[in-house]
Amino acid sequence: MPTPDAAAIELVFREEYGRAVAILVRHFRDIDLAEEAVQDAFTAALTRWPTSGVPPSPAGWIVTTARHRIIDRLRREASRDDRHAQASLLYSVPSYPSPDLDAPDPSDDSAVADDRLRLIFTCCHPSLGIAAQVALTLRLLGGLTTAEIARAFLVPEATMAQRLVRAKGKIRDARIPYRVPREAELPDRLRGVLAVIYLIFNEGYTATSGDRLVRDELCRESIQLGRLLRDLLPGEAEIVGLLALMLLVDSRRAARTTPEGDLVRLADQDRSLWNCELIAEGLVCLGEAFERQQLGPYQLQAAIQAVHSEAATMAATDWPRILRLYDRLLEVSPSPVIELNRAIALAEVEGPAAALTVVDRLALECSHVFHATRADLLRRLGRNRDAEKAYDEAIAHAENAREREFLVRRRDALAAS
Repeated sequence: MPTPDAAAIELVFREEYGRAVAILVRHFRDIDLAEEAVQDAFTAALTRWPTSGVPPSPAGWIVTTARHRIIDRLRREASRDDRHAQASLLYSVPSYPSPDLDAPDPSDDSAVADDRLRLIFTCCHPSLGIAAQVALTLRLLGGLTTAEIARAFLVPEATMAQRLVRAKGKIRDARIPYRVPREAELPDRLRGVLAVIYLIFNEGYTATSGDRLVRDELCRESIQLGRLLRDLLPGEAEIVGLLALMLLVDSRRAARTTPEGDLVRLADQDRSLWNCELIAEGLVCLGEAFERQQLGPYQLQAAIQAVHSEAATMAATDWPRILRLYDRLLEVSPSPVIELNRAIALAEVEGPAAALTVVDRLALECSHVFHATRADLLRRLGRNRDAEKAYDEAIAHAENAREREFLVRRRDALAAS
C-alpha cells in the first residue's frame, strides 16, 4: 500500500469532514464537541497514516476515532464535574461503519433524513442572522477555513473569525437545541440553506486557495444536497432553480482546466467537453422552476447559464439576452458582485468603455475578480500600462495558485505585446 502524503490526507478531509461532523452532532448533540473531535481525528491521521497506510474505510476511521475522543473527553470532564451524568458519558454510539450509525434517530420526527442536510437546517436557526447561519454551516459542513469563508463574504478574515465565535456562542448561551425543524418550519429556514449549498458549490467550482482550481468533491456534495432538498420540498421553485444553476455551471467543469490543471477561460473552452447530460437535466429543472411562477435570484442566474449552455460558440452567445437577465436579477437581488458580472455582459453589448464606467464605481477592491475584470477591460481599450497595474492588483489578491498563474500569464503576455 502506498504511503499517503499530507495532500492525500487533506483530500480525505475535504471529502469526509462535513459528513463526520454531521454524524457526531446527531449522536452527541454538541456542535463544538463534534467539530473539535473530527479535527483531532484528522490530526491523528496525519501522524499515523503515513506509517500504517490509509485504512480500508477512511471515513469510518475518522468517525470512530473522533467518537472515542468525545467519549474520553466526557469521561474526563465528568470526573471533575458532577453535572455530567454517567448516562451521557456512555451514550451508546456504535462504532463506524455500522448500520445503526446511519439509521434515523427514532426519537426524531424530523422530515430530514440526511445528516448533512439536517446539520444545515440546524445551523440555519432563525435566532441567528442570515450571514451567521451561512458562515457557520460553511465551516461545519463544508470544512471551509475561516479565510475561505471570509472571501465568500468579501470581509477580512479577522471579521469572519469573530462572526463564527459569536454564532457558536449564541448557540451555546441560548441553549439552541440540536433539533431539526418540523416539516412546517422548513420553508422559514430555506433562504439560509440555499445560500449555504450554493456557496459550497462555488468553493468547489473555484477554490479559494490551494493548488487546485476545482474541488470536485464539493461540487458533487452540493449538487447531491440540492437534489435531496428538491425531494424534501418539491414545491419550492428556488430549490429547483438552484439545482438547475449548479448543474448548468458544473457541466463545464471538465473544460475549465487543461490536463495540467491550468485555468481555461470560457471563451477558450472546448465546448465538446461540456457534459450534455448535466445541461439537459439543468434545462429541465429550470423549466420546472419557471412553471411555478415564483421568480427568484437562483432561477435568473440559472437562466443566464442556460444561455451560455445553448451557445455553440462564444461568438454565438446571446449577450443582449444575458444583459436583460442581469438587469432583472439586479432588481430581485441587488449586489456589487452581480453588478460586476453584469458589466462583463455589458462589455459584449455596448463595449468595454461602458463596462469600465460601471466597474470603476463598485466597492470590490478586495476581490481579485474585480481587478482582473478591470484589467481585461483596460486591455481591450488599449490602456496597457493601466491594465498591467490592474493585473498586479488581481495577482496580489488571488489566493488560488492556478488563478494566480493564469493572471501572471495574462499580464506577462500584455507586457510583451
